[in-house]
Amino acid sequence: MIKEIQPNDHVMDPSLNVFFTHNDLKKGKKLPIYFSSKDPSTSPHILSREEVNSIPFSSSQLTHLIDFFAFSEDSPQAKAMEYTLTQCELAPLKGEARFCATSLESMLDSTIDIFKSKIGMKVLSTTHLVKPSLDLQNYTIIEEPTEIFAEKMIGCHTMPYPYAVYYCHGQEKKNVRLFEILLEGENGGNVKAIGACHMDTSQWDHNHVSFKVLKMKPGSSPVCHFFPEDNLVWVLL
Repeated sequence: MIKEIQPNDHVMDPSLNVFFTHNDLKKGKKLPIYFSSKDPSTSPHILSREEVNSIPFSSSQLTHLIDFFAFSEDSPQAKAMEYTLTQCELAPLKGEARFCATSLESMLDSTIDIFKSKIGMKVLSTTHLVKPSLDLQNYTIIEEPTEIFAEKMIGCHTMPYPYAVYYCHGQEKKNVRLFEILLEGENGGNVKAIGACHMDTSQWDHNHVSFKVLKMKPGSSPVCHFFPEDNLVWVLL
């Protein structure tokens, strides 16, 4: 949800096919959706809080971090690290809670701090009931989507980094609606997906990639997206 349009984006990245509109949420609707089929074991490892506390996590330490992980300064890995650190240091929008978690312990602590409670807390994620054979294909919504009524929610997205880093954010409940959506792939695959609809996008950067995909402007209409399988959604029920 935080990738911006680059000047040389002449052909849309297939992985951006995760956005849809609130009006698409109905049984029988067909949508092109990207769900990665990559092996989870190839993803960056989750480190313990003790391990990550010994490694700086700041853009001011980028040169040191590039050396620490033995990357060259102009490598894709170094640029990805810079991107993640920059995103993690952005100030939150009005009414938004935002943090980056470098360990599961810090994610849990920060979420509890925002929720002000751990009673009724639950974590949700998209589940592949039958693994798809293609990353990008047409999916049909085969049941009426079920809205998940939560008092508060925090969505945590994986970020490109040498170890697992999650960009987590949540807004006031009135600005976000959460859904469980059962999908069937045209070429195989069944997915129980978690989707979120951001009802007010008036504060979003006009270059936000969702506006390019959906051909709309900030504040003109709700923007919805599916969560990939490796993302986590914390809710307070």
